[in-house]
Amino acid sequence: MPQKPPAPPAALSPADYLKLTLTARVYDVAIESALEPAKALSRRLHNKVLLKREDQQPVFSFKLRGAYNKLAHLSPEQLQRGVICASAGNHAQGVALGAHKLGTRAVIVMPTTTPQVKIDAVKALGGEVVLHGDSYSDAYQHAVRLEQAQGLTFVHPFDDPYVIAGQGTIALEMLRQLQSLGSQRLDAVFVAIGGGGLISGVANVIKAVRPEVKVIGVQMNDSDAMMRSVAAGQRVTLPDVGLFSDGTAVKLVGEETFRISRELVDEFITVDTDAVCAAIKDIFVDTRSIVEPAGALAVAAIKKYVAERKTKGETYAAILCGANMNFDRLRFVAERAEVGEEREALFAVTIPEERGSFKRFLQAIGGLPGGPRNVTEFSYRISDTQHAHVFVGLTTHGKGESGKIAATFQKHGFPTLDLTHDDLAQEHIRHMVGGRSPLARDERLLRFVFPERPGALFKFLSLMRPGWNISLFHYRNQGADYGRILVGLQVPAKDGKAFQKFLDTLGYPYVEETENPLYRLFLQH
Repeated sequence: MPQKPPAPPAALSPADYLKLTLTARVYDVAIESALEPAKALSRRLHNKVLLKREDQQPVFSFKLRGAYNKLAHLSPEQLQRGVICASAGNHAQGVALGAHKLGTRAVIVMPTTTPQVKIDAVKALGGEVVLHGDSYSDAYQHAVRLEQAQGLTFVHPFDDPYVIAGQGTIALEMLRQLQSLGSQRLDAVFVAIGGGGLISGVANVIKAVRPEVKVIGVQMNDSDAMMRSVAAGQRVTLPDVGLFSDGTAVKLVGEETFRISRELVDEFITVDTDAVCAAIKDIFVDTRSIVEPAGALAVAAIKKYVAERKTKGETYAAILCGANMNFDRLRFVAERAEVGEEREALFAVTIPEERGSFKRFLQAIGGLPGGPRNVTEFSYRISDTQHAHVFVGLTTHGKGESGKIAATFQKHGFPTLDLTHDDLAQEHIRHMVGGRSPLARDERLLRFVFPERPGALFKFLSLMRPGWNISLFHYRNQGADYGRILVGLQVPAKDGKAFQKFLDTLGYPYVEETENPLYRLFLQH
C-alpha cells in the first residue's frame, strides 16, 4: 500500500491538475468509456454530436473515477479506520466499490429522496447506508458529524483535488479518442454540474491541452447554484433545489470547484425538465440506452445551444454522466419528452354540446395547416347542456406550432386554450377530466381497442346513430399499434339491438363496463 503523498498545494493551475490527472489511479475500477457519434441527433442538428458514455461504467456513472482516486491516495491508517461520504447516489456507489476493492469500511450518508435503485446498489457493494435529509447538503452536514464521532475519513464527492483529477481522466480519454474517430475538431464540451467536480476535472485538462475548446457548464433551471455563484462572484447557497435531476441537486457548490469554474468555464446554460426528458429520448434513439436526468443535461444543452446560435458543421461532446434511473420514472419522462421537443401540443377546446359537433371538430383537426395530425390524447365528460369542454393532444411537425393550431381552432368557432407549456395541465388536469354527470342518462360504458391509424375514430362516429350521444371519451396514445379508449354512450333502452349491431359492424374489440363497480362509484350518476 503506498504511503500518503503530500497534499496538493492550494490554487492548483491547469498544468498542476494535468499532472495529477495523468497519474490518477482510476483504472483499477473504471473502464475507458466509449466516445460515440450520435448519428440521428447529429443529422437533426446539422452538427456533429459525440457522446462520452460514462453511463457504461461498472456503477453506471463517472463518479467511481474520482472516488477511487481519492481512496487510493489515503494512508494505510486512514483506510484502516474506514471512510464516509455524503452522496445523492452515484458518488456513493463509487466510494462503496472503491472501499470494497481496498478492503475498508464505507459509511454512505444519502438524502431520503435518493432513488431506491441507487440505495440498493450501494448496499449490494457493501456500503453502510444512512438516510438523512432532503438534499445532498442535508446529508453532507450529517456525514460531517458522523465523521467526527466515529473517526472516519471523509471522501468528498466533488471538492477535493484528487477527486477532481480522477474525473479529469474523462477529458484525457476524449482528446485521445477524437483521433480514432478521424477528426481532431472539437468546438465545445458540454458538462453537467452538481457540485462541480466533473466540470472542474474536465476544464483543467481541456484548458491545459486544448485551450481553444469551449467548456460549457449545464445546470437545471431549479438547481443552478454554480451559475448563480459565478454571476455573484461568491458561492451562493440555494434555499431549495429541484429533485428531478437528483444527481445534480446541490444547494452549495465546492470552494475549489467554484474557483476553477469561475476561472475556466466559458459559459453556463440552464435547461428545464421537459428539455431533459426530450434529451433522454434522443439519447435512447441513438444508443438504445436510458440515462438518468443528470446524464442527459449535456445533450439538452447542446440542442438549446444550436437552436440559439444557429450553428452548423461544428463538433460538440456531451458527457453522459450517469444512468441510475428509477424504472418507475420512465412514465413521467415519456409523457414530458414529447412536450420538451414540442412534438405534442395540448389544448382545452370548447365545442357546442350538440349532435355532430364532435365530428366537425375532428374535421377541423384534419384540415390543419401542414397536413393531418395524430390525436395523442382526448378527454371529455358531459357536464353542460350548452357547451362541451374537451382536453386534446395533437402531434406537431415542429416547435412553435401550438399557437397556430389554437388560432385555427378559434377560426372554426371552437374557443381554445393552448396548454402545451402549462404545468398544471401536464401534471394533473390531464388525468382528472371526468366524474359524475346528471346529464349522462341511459349511459353505457365501453372499453374499445382502436387500430392506431388516422380515420379510426371518424369511422366510429360515422357508424353511430344520430340519436345516440357521446357522454364520455378518454384516449391516450401509449405508443402501441392499438389505442385503448373508454367511451360513454347515451343509448335508449329500446335501441339495444341496434346498438349491438353497431358494435358488430364496427369490428373493434370491446368490453362493456356498465356494470363495473368502479364505474358506479366514480362516473355513473
